[in-house]
Amino acid sequence: MGALLAGLAAGAAGTTALNLVTYLDMVVRARPASTTPETTVRRAEELAGVDLAARGPDSEEAGNRRSGIGALLGIVAGVGTGAVYGLVRNRLARVPLPVLGAGVGIAVNVGTTGPMAAMGVTDPRHWSGSSWLSDLVPHLAYGLVTAAVYDAIRGGR
Repeated sequence: MGALLAGLAAGAAGTTALNLVTYLDMVVRARPASTTPETTVRRAEELAGVDLAARGPDSEEAGNRRSGIGALLGIVAGVGTGAVYGLVRNRLARVPLPVLGAGVGIAVNVGTTGPMAAMGVTDPRHWSGSSWLSDLVPHLAYGLVTAAVYDAIRGGR
C-alpha cells in the first residue's frame, strides 16, 4: 500500500511539473494552449453518442465541460501513471533514476497521445520538430519528477 500511495503522490508531483513546463513554454514562446484534450473529449462524445449539454454540442456549456474534462483526464493520467510506477518501481531497483524518469515520461506520453491518435484527433507522424519538443519535454519533466519524488518518499537512492 505504501508503494501505491507514494506512486500517487509522485504522479501528482510529476503532473504539476508537466503543467509548469507546459505553461512556461506557452509564456516564453507565446504559443496557445493545445486544443487536443478538448477535441479528444468531443470525439469521445461522438463515438459514444452523448451530449455534454442540453443546448447541444456546439454550446458554450458543452465547450466548457470539454475543457474541464480534458484537464481532468490529464490529471488522472498523470496520477494513475504514478500509481502504476509505484507498483513496479521495486522491480527496477538497479535502473538509474534518469533512465527511470525518461521511461516514465515516454510511457505517459505514449499513453496520452496514443488514444488521441487512435481516435484521429492528432497524427504524431506529421508533427513538426517544435511540436514534438512541446509535447516531449513536459512529459520528460513529468517522468523525472515522478521518479525522483517516489524515491524521496520511499527512501530510495
